[in-house]
Amino acid sequence: MDASKLSSLSKAATDEKIGEFWDSHDFTDFDADAPDVEFEIVCTVPIAADLFSAIERQACHQGVQVEALVNRWLRQKLAEQTAV
Repeated sequence: MDASKLSSLSKAATDEKIGEFWDSHDFTDFDADAPDVEFEIVCTVPIAADLFSAIERQACHQGVQVEALVNRWLRQKLAEQTAV
């Protein structure tokens, strides 16, 4: 089999063989060779449609994205609660 089609760590050519490899190995044995990655965790919180529309209007009025405005408001509210 072409070496470019092999799994980079296990050198296995099939999903089954890759699975067998990881059944008997721990990723922490290889993490020094793994590149660092950055990621963002995104979560959703359901809110009422009319409330979201009002937030959208306020964000547009302030010239920011909804996410930025909500994050700012939440940070401010948490700071207020922490100060109490």
